[in-house]
Amino acid sequence: MFDRYDRSVLILGGARSGKSTFAQKMAQNSGLPFVYLATGIVTDDEMESRVKKHQSSRPPTWTTLETPLGFHHIKTDLTGKGVLLDCVTFLASNLLLQEKEENATFQRLTDEFQWFLEKRDRERFFCLMVSNETGMGVVPVYPLGRTFRDLQGRINQWLAARADEVYLVVAGLPWKLKGRVEE
Repeated sequence: MFDRYDRSVLILGGARSGKSTFAQKMAQNSGLPFVYLATGIVTDDEMESRVKKHQSSRPPTWTTLETPLGFHHIKTDLTGKGVLLDCVTFLASNLLLQEKEENATFQRLTDEFQWFLEKRDRERFFCLMVSNETGMGVVPVYPLGRTFRDLQGRINQWLAARADEVYLVVAGLPWKLKGRVEE
């Protein structure tokens, strides 16, 4: 039987597209206790403001785990819970700034996500992953920007191939790209 909460969902979209709001609504509608995996690092006042906005939008009952460099340190049993990873994009950026090279960063990302998805398979938790679709905009002027855009596209493809469902959010409207229709 299909358990609608035993699945992984990738939610893609551009900046300010509504992807985090969609993910949070999906999480809240599940009725499950949720763990929020935060990947952002506060580097300046603007980023601090963004983090505070995200924090205030989450229910106070949610547990937050800081995961700016990956997931291997997560010891919490997530069985029967929901997990919202917001977002893949910050994780990719953080690791690229450490590794300085696209292929090495992609390998680290896939290692982290392979571990995370295997944990999901073992513990059977509802998994929501938010990620930016960076390949639909302006081509970055600088080499690091182009490397990041390419890396983000690669990891999105890798995750989409493994996710049970994939959504693209545009102007606050979710479009289901992959997954079974719920009965």
